[in-house]
Amino acid sequence: MSMKTEISFEFFPPQSAEGLDKLRAVRARLAPLGPTFFSVTYGAGGSTRERTFDVVMEIAAEGHAAAPHLSCVGSTRDGIREILDTYRANGIRRIVALRGDLPSGMADAGEFHYANELVEFIRAETGDLFHIEVAAYPEWHPQAKTPRDDLLAFKHKVDAGADAAITQFFYNADAYAHFVAESRALGITIPIVPGIMPIGSFSKLARFADGSGAELPRWMRKKFESFGDDADSIRAFGLDVVTGLCQRLIELGAPGLHFYTLNQSALPLEIVRRLGLASIK
Repeated sequence: MSMKTEISFEFFPPQSAEGLDKLRAVRARLAPLGPTFFSVTYGAGGSTRERTFDVVMEIAAEGHAAAPHLSCVGSTRDGIREILDTYRANGIRRIVALRGDLPSGMADAGEFHYANELVEFIRAETGDLFHIEVAAYPEWHPQAKTPRDDLLAFKHKVDAGADAAITQFFYNADAYAHFVAESRALGITIPIVPGIMPIGSFSKLARFADGSGAELPRWMRKKFESFGDDADSIRAFGLDVVTGLCQRLIELGAPGLHFYTLNQSALPLEIVRRLGLASIK
């Protein structure tokens, strides 16, 4: 087990001035935890490109490491090259390279079809300048034909030059342990950081899980359903479940925890406090 479990947080770029103000307040509360980086999501086809860039620049100006997401879908080589040049010129040194999902109604998948092609392109254009994170799927990508196919797709991204991986969220620590063991057996040595989804709303969580292929264990689902609209019970149970999951993952040797914050700070703060990973005033 590493001496210190690194933590990082993911945001999405808000659409309104009010949302940006709220996100600044969220960052101010999370920054004292000493995160390794803050990542910022990116819509396919440039739908949030400027907003992602603005938030990334704000984070960097506040003195924190920012990791913009870059998506293959709807992207051209020239477009990606331009984005990389801009980030390079502005001192950004981390990238989260993803395939991304084709938005409904969008016909053009762009010049890159898989994330490994994007990673390869970033390396060819910029050498070792960027620390590149890629996605991994402990419960397998919903579009993969077999677990083996998904594992090999992950290996292609690593072989293309990825430095580390962040997983899809999950609630089954055994799935993570199995995925890491299978990856190591294939010769993959990069850190595989679990993605952690705190639970604030069960209906929202169920929607996310159904859309992403992440499993909601039956015992959890039943318990959440039994609380009905009791928000306090849902929150308390969610905190216990996710804190317990994180503790188990740290015991399994997870090199870090990457929190999908949904631009909220209260739940990640409480989980990190319970885990004793940072001293919080």
